[in-house]
Amino acid sequence: MSDAANKIAFQGVPGAYSHMACQAVKPDMEPVACASFEDMLTEVQDGRASLAMVPVENSIAGRVADIHHLLPSSGLYIIGEHFHRVNHHIMAPRGATLDQLTHVHSHAQGLAQCRNRVRALGLTPVMHPDTAGAAKDVAAAGDPKTGAIASRLAAEIYGLDILFESAEDDEHNTTRFLLMSATSSVPAAGGDMITTLVFQLRSVPAALYKALGGFATNGVNLTKLESYIRAGVAEQAQFYMDVQAHIDDPAMQNAMEELRFYCSKDEVHVLGSYPASPSRS
Repeated sequence: MSDAANKIAFQGVPGAYSHMACQAVKPDMEPVACASFEDMLTEVQDGRASLAMVPVENSIAGRVADIHHLLPSSGLYIIGEHFHRVNHHIMAPRGATLDQLTHVHSHAQGLAQCRNRVRALGLTPVMHPDTAGAAKDVAAAGDPKTGAIASRLAAEIYGLDILFESAEDDEHNTTRFLLMSATSSVPAAGGDMITTLVFQLRSVPAALYKALGGFATNGVNLTKLESYIRAGVAEQAQFYMDVQAHIDDPAMQNAMEELRFYCSKDEVHVLGSYPASPSRS
């Protein structure tokens, strides 16, 4: 196995939840830390890593910003999904106490997922590019008044004391990740499958209603549908959709035919058809 074939890229620094997701899904692969989502995808695009672990949504904070804009143009394919339990802790330099804390640093998602706890403790939230990076910077600063919200692994790596365990507002706080590759890998039909696609409709009355009619009449279940504005195309929304079906199922093919009829030319892109995570059931 080549070095690249044994590497999986993630956004963040060691101790990030994406790092933990890599360890959970691909324990035999070497995690590669990347400064940004773009850098993470580029590692796979340029052949320096074979897979990317991409966070797309959280059960509390919702969609991960920017990801929906990056995936369609990445040229990568979704080959799997993983639901990772997110357990946030408030941590600070060794010897600090919770009463001393005035500010807490974390990624926007981490702060959003602990919003009620942060408010209840009277702490000022400070946004950071990622959770583990916040822990690393807080450790380097050594200020007992400044803490971080991150994972237990991050506290261990950067030598911080955990002052408040399980600070998230929802005990079932979970992030969904997509496993992405430069090559498509669609398993044979059979078992529970998810197909992810993005599309842009033609500007005609009731286009979305009509485009989705094929899924209803063919008994194909949609598990997710979101709209967002694509850069440079402000007058038309782009849609991101997860469908509970294999791309080659006859019912799915019939539904896709109707969808394409109401979409702009070449504006239906299948990002992947992959096994549904057991966590869905």
